[in-house]
Amino acid sequence: MSIDRRQFLAVGGSVVASMALAPGLRLIALAEARNPDQGVTNLKRWGILVDTTRCAQGCSACVTACNKENGLQQDVRLDIRPQWIRTVTLRDEQTGYVQTLPMMCQHCEDPPCVDVCPTGASFRRADGIVLVDRHICIGCRYCMMACPYKARSFVHENLHDQLPDIPRGKGTVEACTMCVQRVDAGKIPACVEACNYDGGKAMTFGDMKDPTSEIAKRLATEPSEEIRPQLALDTGVRYQGL
Repeated sequence: MSIDRRQFLAVGGSVVASMALAPGLRLIALAEARNPDQGVTNLKRWGILVDTTRCAQGCSACVTACNKENGLQQDVRLDIRPQWIRTVTLRDEQTGYVQTLPMMCQHCEDPPCVDVCPTGASFRRADGIVLVDRHICIGCRYCMMACPYKARSFVHENLHDQLPDIPRGKGTVEACTMCVQRVDAGKIPACVEACNYDGGKAMTFGDMKDPTSEIAKRLATEPSEEIRPQLALDTGVRYQGL
């Protein structure tokens, strides 16, 4: 995807199926995680900081890691692979400067996807991670239209050979979960881990509320910005070097 840099920052596009849920109990655990009694509280807010000056053109380490971690398979009928994270190329028409950055669910403080969801399937955990409870998702796709980052996708086909911790279901909407299964186990998201090992070390993950964390220190001392800040969504993903 190649678009004008100013268009990307200033103007964003907004764009009931039967549901067959995949096996597994992980979705129940995610739904229960809305309750602070389950160990998730607003004392933390997980976030990702992306230094775009370190994102090399052609690098797809974060995308590859996400696909592997979450078992994202090729859609045979549509001949596409769902992407919870994708790379976007920005080009400044005046200077000719080109840069590449990863785009995923921005895990907003005030998520538009949650506002429009008629069943409550789209929800924001107390620690800032935005998720979809596929048990109650009816596939209306209102959240896809409301997302200003085009970060959600729809499952059209029956799925096979799924991972037990990341069940997915035909007729439901899905998006980046910030690898919640890893975060809850004390690990970092797969995209961040891969970027640190195989990419340009452009991504930093951590608790934005913890003043001692690397991400909080960098946000406090280095310039960064949100994508489409005029929407005042207070995103959990921030960028440097735009």
